[in-house]
Amino acid sequence: MKLYHGSNMIVNAPEIRKPAHSLDFGGGFYTTHNFEQASEFAKKVVLRADKLGLPIGTPIVCEYEFDLKTAEKTLKILKFEKPDAKWLEFVVKNRKSANLQDNYDLIIGPVANDDVYETIRYFERGVYDISATIKKLKVKRLFSQTLFKTDLALALLKFVKSTIV
Repeated sequence: MKLYHGSNMIVNAPEIRKPAHSLDFGGGFYTTHNFEQASEFAKKVVLRADKLGLPIGTPIVCEYEFDLKTAEKTLKILKFEKPDAKWLEFVVKNRKSANLQDNYDLIIGPVANDDVYETIRYFERGVYDISATIKKLKVKRLFSQTLFKTDLALALLKFVKSTIV
């Protein structure tokens, strides 16, 4: 399967990194199945770098090849098929703690991107319960993300090419 990663530089040798802030599934190397989503993220990375006075770079999408069937035989994988209560609870826990520990090599599931962040914040504040939150999320178009959490998982990810977007 093809996976994509948006950045402000070519990432031909991905690394596992601890996040500076909380993320959906915790620290690691994030990819998506959707080129457009990776492209939009690459553009956001460039804008953030500019605002922070960091080297701006160029919005780039890196393409990788990944064999999920091989990974399923050798890795500990957590997979969320849809935004359900277990997914929501996992995302909220990770967003509350940048250093939440788990034992997974790979996590696959819907992206809680900027479009759904407000819904999740309402859930965290108690405005929505789980049922109302899941109902609201189901009307959003959520793309899938794959998080590589260990070097063992990253070893199965093969760089193919990069594209300036």
